[in-house]
Amino acid sequence: MSPNKKQGLLREASHQVIAGGSAGLVEICLMHPLDVVKTRFQLQTGTSDPNSYRSLGHCFRSIFGSEGVYGFYKGILPPILAETPKRAVKFLTFEQYKKALSHTSMSPGLALSVAGLGSGLTEAVVVNPFEVVKVRLQANRDAFKEQPSTFAQARLIIKADGFGLRGLNKGLTSTLGRHGVFNMIYFGFYFNVKDAIPASQDPRLEFLRKFAIGLASGTISSCVNIPFDVAKSRIQGPQPVPGEVKYRSCFQSMALVYREEGYLALYKGLVPKIMRLGPGGAVMLLVYEYVSGWLQKNW
Repeated sequence: MSPNKKQGLLREASHQVIAGGSAGLVEICLMHPLDVVKTRFQLQTGTSDPNSYRSLGHCFRSIFGSEGVYGFYKGILPPILAETPKRAVKFLTFEQYKKALSHTSMSPGLALSVAGLGSGLTEAVVVNPFEVVKVRLQANRDAFKEQPSTFAQARLIIKADGFGLRGLNKGLTSTLGRHGVFNMIYFGFYFNVKDAIPASQDPRLEFLRKFAIGLASGTISSCVNIPFDVAKSRIQGPQPVPGEVKYRSCFQSMALVYREEGYLALYKGLVPKIMRLGPGGAVMLLVYEYVSGWLQKNW
């Protein structure tokens, strides 16, 4: 490979890493409070608990009243630390899988979805340890100043259960399912629909066109993958009975939630999830596209 070609590939990868990292950082800073609310709902096992949240509004009021405004930002450091590598991996691998699949007989539309699936599975492996720490911090209802720090929580998990599938990589199968399914629909829907709807010459209308498609993409993806998200929260969060492991694996947890709480329990946290990943998904794709475009023109 010639030096110029190597330099071109390195520049292209750098653009994808920088644009993907920027997209993730903007999205997490704007939308994290809704992620906290979503996780709290997913961890509830029933309404008999006197501390259970009755509604979305009640959850917001309870967190603000007992934990303060910082309660909405519990567990934000792990995703911030993970966002640059996570989104960099997400967008970089999506572009590489898409490029590789373009040489196959697969239709372009299907290739986009398969590339999204591949990028989601790769992203899940990178992000899962951060998710374990984040969920533990979000489940803690103590005041923000009283709970362990991010690094203290990580040390507690490692000391008790190590780095493996019982410790810092707990719930990996659920995370693979959550990210694989989400990205498969997210990228497949967004790029197929965007190519099908003509672009506008008006920059404002073009922005709205992309935002609307991104919003629909994030919303549909969230609705389809949420059972994996519920299973992940149950596995990675505190177990109902201390010292007793009730939620062990992805599909065992889904079956248990369905049997004990009904099928609607597999969609717990759907409203805050959509409120976060609908507009959040649109913001992420737009930031990625605009930052990537700016880098291609200026660097």
